Amino acid sequence: MPRRLTILIAEDNPADRMLLSTIVSRQGHRVLTAGNGHEAISIFEHEHPQLVLMDALMPVMDGFEAAERIKQLAGDELVPIIFLTSLAENEALVRCLEAGGDDFLSKPYNPIILEAKIQAMGRLRRLQATVRQQRDLIARQNQQLLNEQQVAKAIFDKVAHAGCLDAPNIRYVQSPLALFNGDLLLAAQTPTDRMFVLLGDFTGHGLPAAIGAMPLAETFYGMAAKGYSSGDVLREVNAKLKRILPVGVFCCATLLDISLQKGTLRVWNGGLPDGYVIRADGRHVPLVSRHLPLGVVEPGNFDDRFDVVSVQPGDRLLLLSDGVLESRNAQDEMFGEQRLLQVLDDARPSESAIDRIQQALLEFHGQVQDDLSLVEVTLVDGLSLTPAPLAFVGTPQPSPLDWSARFELRAETLRNFNPLPSLLQLLLQVHELRHQAGTVYTVLAELYSNALEHGVLRLDSRLKASAKGFSDYYSERQNRLRALSDGHVCIGIDVSHTDTGGRLSITVDDSGPGFDVERVLQAEYRAEGLSGRGIRLIRELADGFSWRPGGRGISVEFRWDREA
Repeated sequence: MPRRLTILIAEDNPADRMLLSTIVSRQGHRVLTAGNGHEAISIFEHEHPQLVLMDALMPVMDGFEAAERIKQLAGDELVPIIFLTSLAENEALVRCLEAGGDDFLSKPYNPIILEAKIQAMGRLRRLQATVRQQRDLIARQNQQLLNEQQVAKAIFDKVAHAGCLDAPNIRYVQSPLALFNGDLLLAAQTPTDRMFVLLGDFTGHGLPAAIGAMPLAETFYGMAAKGYSSGDVLREVNAKLKRILPVGVFCCATLLDISLQKGTLRVWNGGLPDGYVIRADGRHVPLVSRHLPLGVVEPGNFDDRFDVVSVQPGDRLLLLSDGVLESRNAQDEMFGEQRLLQVLDDARPSESAIDRIQQALLEFHGQVQDDLSLVEVTLVDGLSLTPAPLAFVGTPQPSPLDWSARFELRAETLRNFNPLPSLLQLLLQVHELRHQAGTVYTVLAELYSNALEHGVLRLDSRLKASAKGFSDYYSERQNRLRALSDGHVCIGIDVSHTDTGGRLSITVDDSGPGFDVERVLQAEYRAEGLSGRGIRLIRELADGFSWRPGGRGISVEFRWDREA
């Protein structure tokens, strides 16, 4: 059975109006009638009929004007209008359609053709209603997805921007192709006053590309705050991404490990375009990609070797994602590496690399083909950035203030384990030490590094007199550490009360031949270069400093006053 419709008949001739009403009623439809266009509009506003049979020529208001008004009132709902006309000229029929008519029926009326047209318009109306319902459903689901993504992005931004990206010596620009950016930028200050900066570029765009960024950011910030080395961070991130990411999804990344105090930059680049050290005189040194991206290689085969570059105050470090190089102009030409190098060559030494590259992209009329990220770190002498405070969960417990411990780390442990983060967490149980955790960790790290590298491995720090020397030094360190079969480092910790507050004593000794501490200290005051700073730094930071005869062990003290 045909579906029942409410049909408005607008016809000024009473006989024709009655004839049409009878025909349409017998076909099972509900009929409304109007004698002119003005009445038709009034009835439409109150009754909302589903189809209109409209006479073209009527008094008061003709069918053409009435059809236009009815279409406006209907909005995006389809209300078909069939013009009833005795007009035969093509222009008149065209005018019916231009006024909003969907079809026309010539007088005299054929009931069979009229019924067929009504049913055809009814089917068209139902189809349009279905499309509208699907459109509205898609719109609601899309809005829900956008709301969920906004919530997810708010959480993501708090995790991803938890570090020191707002530091005055860091500038960055990111232009995502979607709400989420497949590019990821992280920066953290470690307890040893080093800065880690990581730029990552996940496969794809938008939310799928950002999924892996959450665990990466949490691992990065958590391990940096606890004092893990940059190599430890890389290995853990790679293992986690390899475990959770689907096949074909990975993260190209560059990690900078900056120690302006030591004048060193350690660089690991896996799959990103070359970064650059831009010297104060404008020369630029490439930071070359030598590794596979994170999440590709099994943990046992991961290569965590860093390139080492000497740096000094005034140098700037530039990192970029491949969205910069892959920007295209109207001729479908890529911006490319050669144009980037030309921009760096042409820039004034004092000019920001980010500003110059953005201007060059604008002049190139680049169309961004990927997420685009630029980050520039200026090395500023004396800039001290405070690490984000560590969060302590649970009910505060009284500080343990009367205890001691001694750890002896032998060859296998020295090869495969970094004890410093665990020791820092142990020391931070003493509440009074938390405000100087960075200083304590820096001294502990220097003591351990000296004992391991110069005592057990017998490395000569004078190798680090040049950029190549740095690279050779750390390469040799890795080789000797892998081959280590005996030797030890002992770390003793003692926490005790004093009359005025408390005291932390740390003693580190090793199985090496020892060294002349007095000679090293005297030479250090006269030293120019980047080696031999560790002992002096330890003495300056600690409240107490002493060494055993023969230089095989060094002790330091930190003291604090009792709170009033």
